Amino acid sequence: MNLNLMDPKLLILAAVVIMVIAVVAWLYVRKRRTTTASLRKKFGSEYDRAVLVHGTGRKAEAKLEDRQTRVDKLNLRDLSSAEHERFLKQWDSVQSRFVDSPKGAVAEADDLLSSLMKARGYPVSDFDQRASDISVDHPRVVENYRSAHEIALRVGKDAATTEDLRTAMIHYRSLFEELVQQAPTIVDRKEVA
Repeated sequence: MNLNLMDPKLLILAAVVIMVIAVVAWLYVRKRRTTTASLRKKFGSEYDRAVLVHGTGRKAEAKLEDRQTRVDKLNLRDLSSAEHERFLKQWDSVQSRFVDSPKGAVAEADDLLSSLMKARGYPVSDFDQRASDISVDHPRVVENYRSAHEIALRVGKDAATTEDLRTAMIHYRSLFEELVQQAPTIVDRKEVA
């Protein structure tokens, strides 16, 4: 068979193949941009942190998507009214002890946050995994949590100043306030509407 490169049918076929490849490439690039924009919006500064840790946007995005999948599989729940009140009272107690015992209060705040996370359904055995899990639903405060935990670790080495301890309490409070929030009940939602 003699192949004529100037055959109009062959030229049309080549043009169609090129157009299909171009459309597929355009759709791929568009999907990547949409994914990147969506993850940046959802994770905020945690997206940038993931890029720094993992080196490339694609690796970071894959890790963030893995986090989302992991957290989606967890049995997270809201606190009951009684739990909500109990945790609020415990936080007030911890916070009130800060003046007399800042180191003790920071250690108690760290423990209280772990208890609160456990009550909500987060696994709490490994701090890095805990922070990653928290970042999915609470990306705005996860860096505060990491910072506060790092200060709490320095307390044991006598390497934290009173100002560091105050900062840790503020950071712990920001995460505590997000985790202790109760979802509006059906009645509350109707009143809002």
